[in-house]
Parts: sequence; C-alpha cells; structure tokens
Amino acid sequence: VQLQASGGGMVHAGGSLKISCTASGYTSKFSAYAIGWHRQAPGKGRELVAVAGVGGALDVVASVKGRFTISRDNAKSTVDLHMTNLKPEDTGVYYCNLLTFWGPGTLVTVSS
Repeated sequence: VQLQASGGGMVHAGGSLKISCTASGYTSKFSAYAIGWHRQAPGKGRELVAVAGVGGALDVVASVKGRFTISRDNAKSTVDLHMTNLKPEDTGVYYCNLLTFWGPGTLVTVSS
C-alpha cells in the first residue's frame, strides 16, 4: 500500500485548507482499515490529529475540534482533512497512515 498526501500550502491565519490522503496498491480492503492524520510541527514530535475509523467513525483531537473535520471516500480510497480557522500553531508537516504504512507528508504553513 502506498499513501500520498496532497493539498498542503501556505495560508493566513483564519484561512482554510483541505488536504487529502489517497491510497494506492492493495486498496480492495481500504474500507476495513482506519486512516489517521498526524502532524509534526517544527522541532516537535509527531501528534495525532484525526482518525477516520471503520464503519463511519470519524474523530478529531480536542485541540482542533470545531475547526477540523475528517471525511473518507472508500470508493476513491481517499481520506480528507478539512481545516478551517487555521492558526499559526497548526503549521507543520501533515502525514497520513494506514497501520504501519505512512505517506511522505504535505506541508501546511499558517502565517500570522
């Protein structure tokens, strides 16, 4: 399985971005696996941001609740992270994972 994150970029504080994680390769069972979005801010460790679980379970961590939402399209093997009211502290490289498979990440930069 290969994962590709896309959609990152630079926005001003208060702006919005949608980033996508698309799986390729062995995707016939994509719907059977949870997909996680994580981020790593400069000089910090990687942290979980949101999870698109199995059977429609969608959740985001408390620090982004009310600003970020996660969705998945199993037919397209894609999980999107919708980010609104972005803050400078949201800056970082965003990665998606399926089990032990990780994509290369996409950079999100929020300027104040």
